[in-house]
Amino acid sequence: MSVTPGDRFGGFVHVADGRLLDGTDRRLLLRGVGLGNWLLPEGYMWKFEPGGPLSPREIEAFIVDVVGEEKAREFWCEFRARFITEADIARIAAEGFDHVRLAINSRVLMSDDGTPIDDGFALIDRLISWCRRHSVWVVLDLHGAPGGQTGTNIDDSPRGLPELFTEERYRRQTIEIWRLLAARYHDEPVVAGYDLLNEPLPNEYQFTYASELVGLYKELTATIREVDPHHLLIYEGSHWSTNWSIFTEVWDPNSMLQCHKYWNAPDRASIQKYVDVGTALGLPVYMGETGENNLDWMQTAFELYESRGMSWNLWPWKKLETTTSPCSVDAPSGWDELVAYARGLGSKPGAERSWRILTDFLHRLDFTRCTFRGDVVSAVFRRAPIRIPAWGFGFQGADVSYKTAAAAPLPGFRSDDQVTLSCGVLDDDGSPPFAHNNGAPRRDDELIVALLQPGDWLAYDVTTRAAAPMRVTLCLAAEPSSAATQDVSVFVDGEPLTRVETPGGGNTWVTSGDVAAGAHRIRVAADATSVGLTWIDVSIESSQPGQ
Repeated sequence: MSVTPGDRFGGFVHVADGRLLDGTDRRLLLRGVGLGNWLLPEGYMWKFEPGGPLSPREIEAFIVDVVGEEKAREFWCEFRARFITEADIARIAAEGFDHVRLAINSRVLMSDDGTPIDDGFALIDRLISWCRRHSVWVVLDLHGAPGGQTGTNIDDSPRGLPELFTEERYRRQTIEIWRLLAARYHDEPVVAGYDLLNEPLPNEYQFTYASELVGLYKELTATIREVDPHHLLIYEGSHWSTNWSIFTEVWDPNSMLQCHKYWNAPDRASIQKYVDVGTALGLPVYMGETGENNLDWMQTAFELYESRGMSWNLWPWKKLETTTSPCSVDAPSGWDELVAYARGLGSKPGAERSWRILTDFLHRLDFTRCTFRGDVVSAVFRRAPIRIPAWGFGFQGADVSYKTAAAAPLPGFRSDDQVTLSCGVLDDDGSPPFAHNNGAPRRDDELIVALLQPGDWLAYDVTTRAAAPMRVTLCLAAEPSSAATQDVSVFVDGEPLTRVETPGGGNTWVTSGDVAAGAHRIRVAADATSVGLTWIDVSIESSQPGQ
């Protein structure tokens, strides 16, 4: 059912009885995308790794170095005007995302001496106006707090230390920023919530300043509630938002707990600790950052979050030359010269040459000039056309997502499902490798094969955006003989599909007629022989862009 802006923004996103609800008290599971790099640039999104500038301060200094102060000011003004525009928000909404998480650097909103910056708040106002028109919520995320909450490049800390927790002036400025934001947006239902600190206190700092983090969260809560009784408060755990040991009590009943997940096994065991804490405290759980991996991982991970009732946000929407974000900025000619110099591997381009390259880069930020990665969006929504890894079967358990007579589960991955999985390469923890942060597909020796005995089956949940016939093609680990292919059956929503002949043989099945737009369950069953399954391709016969 479509939602009009009036419906969506008829009230505030809020929590009641442990459930996340929209403004009309309907159950809500947020599905969004992060607006990183816009108000807080990160060097990896510019291809400056390894060895180049990573934090906003370092990137800003690099731009000054290559083009001078005056051109640098012009560059950043244009960058802020072009990197995210209404066209981006319109496409985000059209693809089915319902919110954006805006990563904010405190230096956009407040000068070093604590003076508010009107132009920075105006950028947020503009984003909210676009999101109102396209029926998209906004989560305000303080990604870089004054002084730094992480002590790493991602928070723009001036000295690479989490001085938010050691310098009183930074603490006071952080509290004042949230007081200003809450006072400005206290009556704005387009704002879904306030994400108070991104990934505070990673590594050794998670233990050193844990009590200071709890104290700051409580003080921020009290400050915001003095001016804003409405908005959802979002608290992140320490250590990249993965350590939830600080969450032992409810600081505000209208709040949500946030975790992040990258580069590890996408299975129930990996997130159960967050589900358990949320249940114990009676608060909803938000996977506020996730992604940056290959399509197989993303398909399975986002299916996992939804199965556990977790709202989620894909990180990020747009970056340079990417295969892991929906929107990829194509690098201009000469960008490699700037990157080489930034990394200390090449000579410095002249100022005129550098400006031409940067100007071309700015023009390429426009959404209409970017490369759209529809396969990434299809992966997070499990939307056809899509290739699903065999190990990405559903998370609803026996007799719903699978049925086996006997199985030998893989100890390090999906071990609580009675399905036999096999992988040629295992990490030290016994799990298959999942660190594919550049989006590279699994190598041949990393393929995970699902082994089915006669009578076993696996089920895969997919969505479609149009009514049309569905086609399912299987890739079997060891290509069986023509006769053996007859011993595999495929069903959609309980109805058997018909196997068809395709060039070169193949294992393809089609529905007898249209399947409706919406959610569908595909079941792959081994009949009279054992089957080793590596992936299934799902398409609809009249596939259109975005389907």
